Amino acid sequence: MTQQGSDYSDAFMGSALQFLRAGQDMTQQFVAFIGKAGNPLAGELPAADPGALTALQEQYMNQQMFLWQAVLARQQGAPETFKVSADAGDRRFAAPEWRESPVYDYLHQAYLLNARFLKDLVELIPAVDDKGRNRMRFLARQISDAMAPTNYAATNPEFINRALETEGQSITDGINNLIRDFEKGRISMTDESVFEIGRNIGTTEGAVVFENDLMQLIQYAPLTPEVGTLPLVVVPPCINKFYIMDLQPDNSLIRFMVEQGNTVFLVSWLNPKEEHGHLTWDDYLEHGPIAALHVAQEICRVKRVNALGFCVGGTILTSALSVLKGRGEDIVASLTLMTTLLDFSDTGEIGLFIDDNALASRESTIGKGGLLPARDLQNTFSFLRANDLVWNYVAGNYLKGQKPQAFDLLYWNSDSTNLPGPFACWYMRNLYLDNGLRVPGKLEMCGQRIDLGTLAMPVYVLATREDHIVPWQSAYETTRILGGKARFVLGASGHIAGAINPASKNKRNYWVNDDVNGNAQSWLTAAEERPGSWWADWAVWLKPFAGKLRAPRRPGNTRYKPIEPAPGRYVRERAV
Repeated sequence: MTQQGSDYSDAFMGSALQFLRAGQDMTQQFVAFIGKAGNPLAGELPAADPGALTALQEQYMNQQMFLWQAVLARQQGAPETFKVSADAGDRRFAAPEWRESPVYDYLHQAYLLNARFLKDLVELIPAVDDKGRNRMRFLARQISDAMAPTNYAATNPEFINRALETEGQSITDGINNLIRDFEKGRISMTDESVFEIGRNIGTTEGAVVFENDLMQLIQYAPLTPEVGTLPLVVVPPCINKFYIMDLQPDNSLIRFMVEQGNTVFLVSWLNPKEEHGHLTWDDYLEHGPIAALHVAQEICRVKRVNALGFCVGGTILTSALSVLKGRGEDIVASLTLMTTLLDFSDTGEIGLFIDDNALASRESTIGKGGLLPARDLQNTFSFLRANDLVWNYVAGNYLKGQKPQAFDLLYWNSDSTNLPGPFACWYMRNLYLDNGLRVPGKLEMCGQRIDLGTLAMPVYVLATREDHIVPWQSAYETTRILGGKARFVLGASGHIAGAINPASKNKRNYWVNDDVNGNAQSWLTAAEERPGSWWADWAVWLKPFAGKLRAPRRPGNTRYKPIEPAPGRYVRERAV
C-alpha cells in the first residue's frame, strides 16, 4: 500500500470509529430516554433481561466489526463479505454514491446497523402496556429517521456533488429556502405558487347556498340531464380543507358524485380564528351536519337525503344522526363512511400522542377556550411519515437547494386548519381516550344520549388497507356498531391515496365480501379482490337510494339564494 493510501485508510478508520462511537452514545442515551417515555413506572417493573441485553450488544458490536472488515477488504480490492440489508422502499440512499464510494457505503450500512439495534432494543425494555410499547417503537423510529446521514451536509454525498456542480449556488439556495420556511413556520412540500383554490383546484361548479358562523354549504351544479330526487350531503373532515375531495377534475370525488346523477351538497368548514376558540363538539354537530341536512331537505323538497362522511367528518356526521334520531328525526336514507372511526380502541399511531397527562395539559390551556393550532396538527401528521413528509424535504430543500415540485395533494397537505380548544379536547377525551362513542347511552350530545345502534339505515363503510390514521380493522368495527345493513369495502393504499382513487384512472384494487358477521381477519381471508377503484362499486351501491329521476335545478331556491360561487370564502382562509 502507498503512503497516500495508508494515510487515507488511517483517516477513514478514525472517521469510522468516531461514527461507531456516536452510534453507541446515541443508543445509550436512547435507553435512558425511551425507558422513561415508554415506562413511567420503571421503578415498579423488572429491568430488561441482562443476558438478552448483553447478547444484543455483542451482536451489534460483532456486526459493526464485520462491516468494518468488509470495508477494509473492499479498499484492498477484495470482494465485499458483509452487507447490511435495507428496506426495499427506502429511497433515501438511492444515489449511486452510497454504493460506489467506500466512505458513504460504510456510513449507510453503519446507520442501518444503528437503526436496527435501536429497534431491537425497544423489544427488550419493559413497558407498562401495549401503548407504552408502541410509543417506544415510535420514538425509536423518530430518532433513527432523524439520525440518518442523508439529513446532514457532512455525510450526504448529494449535497457535496450538487454544491460542486452549481459552484456553491445550491448552498445559497438551500439557506434561502430555509429562511423562507422558517418565516412560514413550516417545511415547503410543493411549489405553492402554482395552485390557487377555485382556479385550478377546488373547481367543480356550484354555489354557496347557506352559511353560518361555522360552515358554508355548497350545492354543486348538475352535470347530467336527470338527477335523483334524494340529494347527497357530504361532510368532510374539519381538521383540514374539503378540497382533498375536489382537487382537479380528473381526480375529484365531488365531480364524480355529480356525474353519477346526484344533487350534491357539501359542508365547507370555517378555519377557526381566536374569536371562535369557544366552539364545542355540540356546536359542530348542530351548526354543521344537522344544519346542512335540514337545508338540503328544504332546497330539494324531500323528507329524506343520503349522507356521506369522510374521516372525522364521518364521526361528526354519525354523531349528528344519532342526535337527530333521539329527537325523532330519521331523515337519512343511506350513510357512507369513508375511513372513519366509531370504535377508538385501536387508533394507530395518532393515539400514541393522546394520554391522560398530555390531554390534561391541553385541557388546562385551551379546554375552556383557545385554539389548537394548525401547525401542531400538521407536524403531528407529518411525523407519522417523517422520512416522506419531513426529512425528504430537509434534504431536498435545504441541503440540495431544490425547489419542491408542484403537487396538488401536497399543497392541500400544507393547508391545515385550526381547531377550537373545547372541541378538540372533548373529542380527544371522550372518543380517543375513553372510546365512549360506541357505548350506547354513555355520551350526551346536544341534549341527547347517543346510541349508534339505533341508526338503522344501510351503510357503506370504506377503509383502506395501509391507513396509518384509521386502521382498517377499527373501521371494520363500524359494521357491528350501527344497526343497519352494512357493506364493508377495503381499498388498497393509505388514508388519502386509497380514498381519493379516481375511477377513470382504474388504478389499484379493492376487496369486497358481503359477509360481515365474522371478525376483520376472517372477512379479509374470504374477501374477493377486484381491480380498479372502489368508487365504481360505491356508485352502484348508492344508486337505488337516489329516488326517482327528475330534471335538475339550479343551486338554491327562493329562500336559500346563492351567496357566492363555489368553493366559497371559508375554504380560502389559511391558518395563521
